[in-house]
Amino acid sequence: MSETSLKPTAPSARPLNRWGQGTLSVLQVVFLALILIALNYLATKYFKRLDLSREAAYTLSPSTRNYLKSPDLAKREKPVRWIFMFRRTSPFYERVRALAEEYERLSNGKIDLEIVDPLRSSDRTQEITATYGLPLTKDLIVIDARLDDSLISNEDASGNRILNPNVKLVVAEDMALFTTADTKRKVTGFQGEDVMTARLVESLEGRARKVYFLADKSRLDGEGENSPLKSLASTLLFQNIELQGINLSGLDQIPADAEGVALVAPKYDFTDEELRTLESYWNRPRSALLILLKPGDTPPKLRTFLRGYGVTPRRDRIITMVDQRIDTVTRGFFTPGIDFTKDLAGQTTVFEGASSSLEVREGAEDLMNRQINPVGLIQAAAGFWGETKFGEKNTAFDEKEDTKPPLYIAACITRGAANDDRFAEDTSRMVVIANTDFLSPDKQLAENIDFLASSANWLMNRQSLIGIGPRSLGTYKLPILEAQVSFINRVNLFFIPAFLILIGAFVWSSRRA
Repeated sequence: MSETSLKPTAPSARPLNRWGQGTLSVLQVVFLALILIALNYLATKYFKRLDLSREAAYTLSPSTRNYLKSPDLAKREKPVRWIFMFRRTSPFYERVRALAEEYERLSNGKIDLEIVDPLRSSDRTQEITATYGLPLTKDLIVIDARLDDSLISNEDASGNRILNPNVKLVVAEDMALFTTADTKRKVTGFQGEDVMTARLVESLEGRARKVYFLADKSRLDGEGENSPLKSLASTLLFQNIELQGINLSGLDQIPADAEGVALVAPKYDFTDEELRTLESYWNRPRSALLILLKPGDTPPKLRTFLRGYGVTPRRDRIITMVDQRIDTVTRGFFTPGIDFTKDLAGQTTVFEGASSSLEVREGAEDLMNRQINPVGLIQAAAGFWGETKFGEKNTAFDEKEDTKPPLYIAACITRGAANDDRFAEDTSRMVVIANTDFLSPDKQLAENIDFLASSANWLMNRQSLIGIGPRSLGTYKLPILEAQVSFINRVNLFFIPAFLILIGAFVWSSRRA
């Protein structure tokens, strides 16, 4: 038998079914397109935004988010109109636009944002500027919270044009923090969210809440741009609260339009008539008192007034010993005792300067029978005590004379049926803080300012603005020597391109092989 007959015969090749393969390819492409369309549709409905910036610069603060969900916006039948008019060349364009879009997104349709490019949409720009009487030279946002067709503006007796109380402007310059050095004005920070939220609150409320400051009883420095009093007024103004000075002497009663009274660093004691005037105000429904005390120096009649409502300022100084050295910088933490500190509860803070302690009679039966409820808000950390002989030699804790923990730096008082929803809005409220140095700009901490702002809003019965507030963003200078700049330039211009060329040559060589 020949060798050829012994070889196995190869099976015949199957004919190529081009129609079947083509149909399968088309179906794969169609199904892939359907999957991509479905995923894209789902992504538009269900998504999560992530702010990956180092300082979370595009994430709104808890207090702003709370306000955007509050009844002040939710119950509106007509959305608040925002008109964003920033030139693209503005250094704040991208940041402000992203924040404005975040306001619109979180408002659940209660903010209607319109973005207008002043250079590209000249007709629309002229229409808006003519309607609102705006200058063409400034980047700004118009916030229009009118509920009806009332006039956008009118003229006063002097012929000046005044905008409707429910129409506010957010000007780009107001969002920037400036410093002046060598007669040059330089931008060093950004407070866009602070200003935008403040203007939104102003437009919805239509007017600022008025808090009277008892000027004739205070010794807080009010001179200079960085004075503690101006710092307090600025903090309150961002909450749409206007601090207005008034002399208690000679008044029979606090003005009826007062929505709060502030007593800061009282130096002079009350007369019997003045104390009766203060007590008469405190006994009103919905009264509000903000009292900031100098340590260990509370006037006697004011001390008696506060003690009658469960909070007694002690004549001591909160201190501790560090390496045989007296330390008066008080470290403490926020207590979870009341709603307006819930976002801060458990967080630590520092009060520079001098602080005294407050005796807070929480849960005292005689006070509860009078519907008075004092609560400690900030407690000094372990290791601190209240020194009653501060300034004398050989300072050490004396159990018989000095104040033992717990030491409270701040407390609040409610008078009325605060736990009954029917009468909660008629309660009177008071906040007492035994430190005034934290108002100084060089001693301010963000958490203390948040606490002060939340206290003010709690006093005004504005629960929606309580919480951790916006953060101002600063600019940072990176010190780089000329030699380092030269090295960075060489890396960018020569080494990185050369490295990419080598990789390309390696890939080309491997493919040729």
